[in-house]
Amino acid sequence: MKKLSLSLLPHTYAVCQFHPDKHIPYWALMGDFVSLTRTNEELSIACQEDNVPDDIEAERGWRCLQVQGAFDFSAAGVHASLAIPLAEADISVLAIATYATDYLLIKEKNVERALQVLEQAGHYIDQ
Repeated sequence: MKKLSLSLLPHTYAVCQFHPDKHIPYWALMGDFVSLTRTNEELSIACQEDNVPDDIEAERGWRCLQVQGAFDFSAAGVHASLAIPLAEADISVLAIATYATDYLLIKEKNVERALQVLEQAGHYIDQ
């Protein structure tokens, strides 16, 4: 796998959980990064933390790394080249893929160490 360029998005994010029949709240759609996933069991929303009301069930304190550039769906190992070195450093991630690229949510307390690990693995970090 080629070495990747990554950008750390400027905000802190939260991952919210709702009943699967819940409508998507307006505040969840504001900001520079939003991910919506609905299954039969839940609606999960990753969004900018400062938009999330205090009474919403959420895991807060995530930062977001964006993989720069688009990847063909046949490109193998993009996520693994990031997740494996982080797992070996005992840093958990929440991966989100879009049509064009990948994102990694990393707990804020682990971001500096994660950036060091990824740089040591040969990836370029644009902060």
